[in-house]
Amino acid sequence: MNIVVLDGYTLNPGDNSWEPIEKLGNLSIYDRTEPADIISRAMNADVVLTNKVELSGDVIAKLPHLKMIAVTATGYNVVDVEAARKRGIPVTNVPVYSTDAVAQHVFAGLLSFIHKPSEHHQAIQNGDWQAQENFSFWLSPLVELSGKTMGLVGLGRIGRATAKIANAFGLRVVASSRRNINPLPYEGFEWLSIEDLFSQSDYISLHCPQTPETTGFVNSELIGKMQSTAVLINTARGGLVNEQDLAKALNAGEIGGALLDVVSKEPIEESNPLLGAKNCVLTPHIAWSPIESRRRLMETVAANIQAFGEGNPIHVVN
Repeated sequence: MNIVVLDGYTLNPGDNSWEPIEKLGNLSIYDRTEPADIISRAMNADVVLTNKVELSGDVIAKLPHLKMIAVTATGYNVVDVEAARKRGIPVTNVPVYSTDAVAQHVFAGLLSFIHKPSEHHQAIQNGDWQAQENFSFWLSPLVELSGKTMGLVGLGRIGRATAKIANAFGLRVVASSRRNINPLPYEGFEWLSIEDLFSQSDYISLHCPQTPETTGFVNSELIGKMQSTAVLINTARGGLVNEQDLAKALNAGEIGGALLDVVSKEPIEESNPLLGAKNCVLTPHIAWSPIESRRRLMETVAANIQAFGEGNPIHVVN
C-alpha cells in the first residue's frame, strides 16, 4: 500500500513519530504541498493523507490508484467528498482527538485576557511596581468569572467540555444548538435563541461547524446585540465570523474584546482587518495542537488506514 502525506508538518514537526502509519505501507511524507504539486506527488498513492491541502473533484479524477483519502483532522471540507464517493473512495476523518485541549485553550485565552499576567510581568520588568507607593497595582480592571454567563454556540463534545470548565469556575452556562437535546445538568442552564444568547452572555464561545448557513453568521447585527463588556471567543472556524464587522465593533469599543484562534484565511493575511484591532487577541490556530492531542490524532489516522486495509473502514464521512 502506497501512502502519501501531503502536508504532514503540523501533525509532526519533529516530536510525533510517523511509526504507527509507517507500519501500514510505503510511506512518503511531504511537509507541505502546493496545488501544482498534488498530482505528481500522489500519482501512485493508494492512500492520501491531507489536513489543509484541497483535493477537488478534478484532482481526485487524476489520481488513478487512489483508494482512500484520510483527513488528518475533524473537518473535511478540503475534500470533494461527493466526487470521492462517486469513485467509491472512502474519505475518513478523526472525530475525537482534541476535545480537552480546545476547551483548555478557551480558558487559557479568557483568563489571560482578564488578568493579563504577561503585561503585568513586563510592567514589573519596566520598573512600574518598584515605583509604586502602594503594595499593589493593576493595569486594567480585573473581574471574577464566578456569577458571569458563558454562552456556547454549539454543544457537541468540545462545547460540553468547555461547559464543564465554565461550571467549575462558577459561570452560568447557556447554549444554542441546531438540536436542543441533552441539556446540561448545571444550575441556571438554559437553551436560548442565538439572539438571546448573544445579548445575555458575558463570554460567547463558538463551537459549531462551518456550513453554508453558519458562514459569516457572527455579523454586525448579531454583534450589535452583545453587551459592551462581552467577549467573543472562537476556536472553531474563522469563517463563522464576518471579520470586517467584528473589527469595526472592536475598534469602536462596542464590545469588550475577541479571543480568536482561527481566522477565515490561514495563515492570516496582512489585509485581515483583525490585525491590530482593539482588544483582539489572536493565536495561530493552536488550540488543537498539544502533543497529547497530536499523538491521539496520529494513532486514529493509523487505525482508519488499517481498518480500510482490512475491509472494514471506520470514521467514513461520505
